[in-house]
Amino acid sequence: MSEALLDALTEALADLVTVIDTCDDEVLDPDTAVTWLESTGAVLGRLPAAERRTLDGLFRAAALRQPPGPWRERLLTVSEGFGLTEDTHAAHCDALAARVESFVTLVRDADPATPVPTCPGWTLADLIRHQGAVHRWAEHLVRTRATVRVRPDDVPLDLPEDPAAYPGWLAASAGASLRTLRAADPDAAMWSPGADPHARFLPRRLLHEAVVHLADAERALGRVPGPVDPGTAVDGIEEFLETLPYAARAAESIAGLGRDGARLRFAATDSPAAWTLTLGGGGFTWRRQAADEAAATVEGTLTDLLFLLYGRYAADDPRFTRTGDRALLDAWCAATAL
Repeated sequence: MSEALLDALTEALADLVTVIDTCDDEVLDPDTAVTWLESTGAVLGRLPAAERRTLDGLFRAAALRQPPGPWRERLLTVSEGFGLTEDTHAAHCDALAARVESFVTLVRDADPATPVPTCPGWTLADLIRHQGAVHRWAEHLVRTRATVRVRPDDVPLDLPEDPAAYPGWLAASAGASLRTLRAADPDAAMWSPGADPHARFLPRRLLHEAVVHLADAERALGRVPGPVDPGTAVDGIEEFLETLPYAARAAESIAGLGRDGARLRFAATDSPAAWTLTLGGGGFTWRRQAADEAAATVEGTLTDLLFLLYGRYAADDPRFTRTGDRALLDAWCAATAL
């Protein structure tokens, strides 16, 4: 792509974004504007860090080609609005560290034998062990720049004999993984268990797993989990959908659903965000938008939709509104249970 074409495309996108962002509500439906801007931001946010920096520079250059005034000042905020100036790798690490600290504090003095209802057959000790094992595995993958698949069971755990010591062991394991993750080049190529074969995949994956497992522990101890912040919930839903095809058992089950062309819609009630999944081709595709027609729709808060996709709520839970083909929605939930 020529430099002139790249400059022209960047300038056109910046102008379009700014027009939409400042458009009168009577001219453009606000929900449509927010949905488009969020979808565009999600696409740009998945770019590698180096490319986000490059795009930020292109947006700024496009703005500075305009004469001084309110329009140029608006154009200069495009990068910030899309989070292009944010270090998402570091942000994921920070959010992960906070979730781990909350989890360890919660379970430190709890009975390790406490059952975890949302993980049938598991106790708190099992849940803590699982989290620590995942951190040790992630640390190994990033530190060694693994180029082939490594199973979590292949990484030594050094697990204490006494389950009461598991919380401290988890804290140490997570501390080691976070040091390695923070020091890593997020764009470093390596094997990953998902769609993004780079070091940046791991803190994002671990963050959303930590969000779900913190809620698991809270429910096990009789607490009501609080809402997940909207940005994390949206990213968690999309990370789940991106990674799902790489979970062999789920991918095989989805392929067996049939119903090529059938659409499932997940719509948030506390945000304009909505996701449409289209079955077919031995799998599915998805977009962050509401389809005009869907075979089945489920509506709920962003937090509840996140936990629905992770199998922590059933689709017939009263917190959701369901319409359309309930059998298809139930079949999807059963096929994607991890």
